Amino acid sequence: MRFENHNAIVTGGASGIGLGIATRLASEGATVTVWDISEENLRALPEGLRARRIDVTDPQAVQAAMTEDKDAMGGLEVLVCSAGITGPNTTVIDYPLEDWHRVMDLNLHGVFHCNQAAARLMRPEGRGRIVNMASVAGKEGNPNASAYSTSKAAVIGLTKSLGKELADTAITVNAVAPAAVETAIFAQMTPEFTAYMKSKIPMGRFGTIDEVAAMVCWLCSPEASFCTGAVFDQSGGRATY
Repeated sequence: MRFENHNAIVTGGASGIGLGIATRLASEGATVTVWDISEENLRALPEGLRARRIDVTDPQAVQAAMTEDKDAMGGLEVLVCSAGITGPNTTVIDYPLEDWHRVMDLNLHGVFHCNQAAARLMRPEGRGRIVNMASVAGKEGNPNASAYSTSKAAVIGLTKSLGKELADTAITVNAVAPAAVETAIFAQMTPEFTAYMKSKIPMGRFGTIDEVAAMVCWLCSPEASFCTGAVFDQSGGRATY
């Protein structure tokens, strides 16, 4: 029960990796509020998870909701930012501008809004954990996924910056960079693109939600107290730096 008397917010927590993380945090004692934009997924949440429908691209809504949920839960020790989309699989030359902005708004701006709001609440307390979901694509740049790759590279930069800014406290800020993990988000990708991603993984398989959740929860725990501004790979051997 590593997270007994801990309170957490998990964005994008009503499905996929986010749900796996939220469920594991709760199973280890945390009070967890799941943020998601899908009412359908929020209604299907397992018993014991708090739910809030929110668009994390709205900075005013994020700040208000973060404060409200902190007060409702009796504190905020953990923020995990897992909300994200892949965008279309096409070349930079052909990439639709509307889709570019949509990916950036959620994958980058949404993470910034949540990190900023959480840091404002955590800093006076002097302690907390922030974990952002990045991707190996943010390190290497996947062809035909320029918006996704760029947004995740930016999340890595944001994580490193905020980690250093809060290093004089007991608040840590880290990122997890998985290679492909088989979730419902695969439905947004072409079969050719998913086959390409698998071919890049030396282990010859996709990662699992449980594997990612285990690492995220370790980073949220007291055991990871000397880790901040860092990126932790879960790539099956793909990542080389």
